[in-house]
Amino acid sequence: MTVRTKKILLSLTIVIVLGLFGYGGYYVYSIIKFSNDISDGESPLDEYEQVIREQNPEVYQPQEPPKWEGTERVNILLLGGDARGLTKNEPPRSDTMMVASIDPATKQAYLFSILRDTYTDIPGHYANRINAALALGSYKLAMETVSNLLGIDIQYYVFVDFQGFIKLVDALGGIEFEVEKNMYYYDPTDPEYKIDLKAGLQLLDGDKALQYVRFRHDRMGDYTRTERQRALLSALAHKMSSTTSLLNLPSTLRKIEPYISTNIPTSKMLPLARLAYESMGREPITAQLPPMNLLREEYVNDMSVITVNKTALQAYVQELFNTVNDPSVSSGEDSNDGASNSGAGNSQ
Repeated sequence: MTVRTKKILLSLTIVIVLGLFGYGGYYVYSIIKFSNDISDGESPLDEYEQVIREQNPEVYQPQEPPKWEGTERVNILLLGGDARGLTKNEPPRSDTMMVASIDPATKQAYLFSILRDTYTDIPGHYANRINAALALGSYKLAMETVSNLLGIDIQYYVFVDFQGFIKLVDALGGIEFEVEKNMYYYDPTDPEYKIDLKAGLQLLDGDKALQYVRFRHDRMGDYTRTERQRALLSALAHKMSSTTSLLNLPSTLRKIEPYISTNIPTSKMLPLARLAYESMGREPITAQLPPMNLLREEYVNDMSVITVNKTALQAYVQELFNTVNDPSVSSGEDSNDGASNSGAGNSQ
């Protein structure tokens, strides 16, 4: 190798290294800026809660969420909804409720879908469908209601507007996914809420992916919808962990930032991200709550609701938490009782 060639290779190496350091700095800066933009430990929904208190000082004030120290299980309430056409300080409509959980000791992740028609006590209010809690008392009341129902601490919440979900999927270049059947629904009162999907393996863009997770106009209604949501979110998580998606993360964060609300403080963002990354070695354990074998469909106060024995439900959740997947075993399909990968559902 000539001296000239060595100099050229050295120069190229220096350029590449400097480029990587430069991108790395930009990468870290993007994550920190995103964290600061979406949360300072408070929530954009705090303003709505303040309006409630000013209008009625005697209104029930939800408990402050418990702190996460980093060594115990972390539970995050995931809310998906539609914020179109809302006035200032009006709460977004909660269409989807899920709980994401990770145990730092085992690095096992869990993803639970909560049926939105579940009838439960809402602190400071009459019993109601669980998805009413967000509108009645903002995110703190929703967190407290879910915590009481499942018997677990809920430290954080994340609300993602439908538009943010669309932006995220599009920023990732879509998701290759098997649509199990033809799906069609049209609501004349909401022309934007139109679903038209064909069966088969296909690349879903953001709009199509949202149609898939919102569809519930079949025989099993919200039951199969929550299964679809968990399956697509799992596929989305795998796509986000790909090398290409990670390299494009700064751009992705800029696109979805306006559509996310959370109370996760900036100081906890990186520890949570690190824990989520570490948990990717095991397939997440997913479940529908309440599971099919514990719920009852009833008609209460002119409402079609789902009731469940809270003690039995909490025991079921703890049984799921006691299950850890073998990293070498791939995940299976959700079982009929609402749990997958756990082996727990048939024991209740």
